[in-house]
Amino acid sequence: MALLDPDCVRRLLESADPDVALVFVRGECMVLPLDQIDERHRALVITRRADLPEATGDQPVTEERVETLTRCLENVVRDLGG
Repeated sequence: MALLDPDCVRRLLESADPDVALVFVRGECMVLPLDQIDERHRALVITRRADLPEATGDQPVTEERVETLTRCLENVVRDLGG
């Protein structure tokens, strides 16, 4: 069963704002600015865009990159207990 929506991961990669994060809230992944994530949900942050080497540089966001990153981040979600 997939925990993360590849479209959510794509939004994270394509965001122009480096201060966004992929967060798991109420069973749903969301891309939110860090300043909008309250203290209660900080523990549910999966990754920040600024921490992803895949998000830097001039490489285009391809389906392969999105799928690979989605699989990796799903492992993080499972480790968090998602």
